[in-house]
Amino acid sequence: MGEEKVKEEAMRIIGMFQVLPRLVVFDLDYTLWPFYCECRSKREMPSVYPHAKGILSALKDKGIDLAIASRSPTADIANTFLDKLSIKPMFVTKEIFSSWTHKTDHFQRIHSRTGIPFNSMLFFDDENRNIQAVSKMGVTSIYVSNGVNLGALRQGLTEFTKNQNASEKNKQKWLKKYSQNSNASDKNNQK
Repeated sequence: MGEEKVKEEAMRIIGMFQVLPRLVVFDLDYTLWPFYCECRSKREMPSVYPHAKGILSALKDKGIDLAIASRSPTADIANTFLDKLSIKPMFVTKEIFSSWTHKTDHFQRIHSRTGIPFNSMLFFDDENRNIQAVSKMGVTSIYVSNGVNLGALRQGLTEFTKNQNASEKNKQKWLKKYSQNSNASDKNNQK
């Protein structure tokens, strides 16, 4: 499936959801592209997974911001590859640095740069430890085993919607409980 066809299908998938993330964050190695940066040379011409560019374009066209969270020790190579692939300008922030924190530092920086709450973010990564750690921050996180693709996009948007609905239900329960408690204390104060 060519890039334009992938983009059309991604637009259709995105259009099926009423609740969308404000920011979608991607890992690089084995998520957007099928290799580790540190094993490559800046002189090479990189490639991305077959659905990656179409998905990025569709998200961008739908007004959803994009970011990168990569624990690569070779940020210079990663940035060179993003330039060569002509996708670097698509990202509002790129957090590419070596870390032992399973990307929690990356997400703290992304949050402080964008102001977007963690629960308004969707994240794709090929490492379960990163998925686990970032999920605990409130980010909807999706494990990909063969790079980002249309199936992962659909799964991510479905999970994001479920998480938003659960959060809204909890908020409504809390507001109902709080308003009942506040009404009871108002009545007690009036006595």
